[in-house]
Amino acid sequence: MSKLVTIYGGSGFVGRYVARRMAQQGWRVRVVCRRPNEALFVKPYGAVGQVSVEFCNIRDDASVRAAMRGADAVVNCVGILVQDGRNRFDAVQAEGAARVARIAAETGVARLVQISALGADAASPSQYGRSKAAGEAAVLQAFPKAVILRPSVIFGTEDDFFNRFATMAVRSPVLPLVGAETRFQPVYVDDVAQAVVKGVLGEAEGCYDLGGPDVETLRQLMTRMLTVIERKRPIVALPRFVGALIATAGDAVQAVTLGLVTNRVLTRDQLRNLYVDNIVAPEARGFAALGIAPVAMGAVLPDYLWRFRKAGQFEAIRASARNLRKLS
Repeated sequence: MSKLVTIYGGSGFVGRYVARRMAQQGWRVRVVCRRPNEALFVKPYGAVGQVSVEFCNIRDDASVRAAMRGADAVVNCVGILVQDGRNRFDAVQAEGAARVARIAAETGVARLVQISALGADAASPSQYGRSKAAGEAAVLQAFPKAVILRPSVIFGTEDDFFNRFATMAVRSPVLPLVGAETRFQPVYVDDVAQAVVKGVLGEAEGCYDLGGPDVETLRQLMTRMLTVIERKRPIVALPRFVGALIATAGDAVQAVTLGLVTNRVLTRDQLRNLYVDNIVAPEARGFAALGIAPVAMGAVLPDYLWRFRKAGQFEAIRASARNLRKLS
């Protein structure tokens, strides 16, 4: 019988790409998540019965253990960008990661891959970064041979980065930015999935910082995005205090409504991260050490941002028609 991998958060942005690649490797894939009824789209990634979907709450020992039964390898893709209800940074990204690693060690899982973040640092100004660092430390304490992957901002068809800003560009006459000069090194989601596969197959060990071939400021990234979607919008760099006002107001609304309204615009914790460069250090091990050539943004962004053009997929046809009229 083929080997089995359990992917926590396997229906999420990164997890679904990992699930697809592991199925292509011939492994049985168990995708576990909080809402399995919304994750059935992963089942066609493999042959009939090769990919299964199950419920799991990473905050609960029994739930995590049940999802890990019989697994030869485990991948933890669970992470949050905004705290919501009981899903707090420490509960999910520190305690949850520790729980997965501890149970993996107890049940004799051969390999464990933990998806962390490039901003993981015990001294990070943000709770997000500190919780990611705490998760890494707990994972390595319980499972010393675990592979830790720290990607920069991840882009791809389902991302919440370029898609979010492109939506803003469609709806607003200007594009306001907080932390416009902060540098990022966006990484393609399927490149991260390839790195995960290397870890599961035993072709990687230790920690890797993952960044794409392009290092650009947030302003430059937005200029690139606007070029792809063929829209002209002035980019307005907001002073830090304005960002603080927006974040404080959003957090206050979430607190006053007891979480009924979640602040998905800008939180105070995200604001702290927006002023810290998110790039791979020169001495860090990355894709080169894994034998992976990362894909450039220019090769991928047009494939999914075209829908934000004025005429969507027909924009090129309209442009061609306009040229014909000029020539006639």
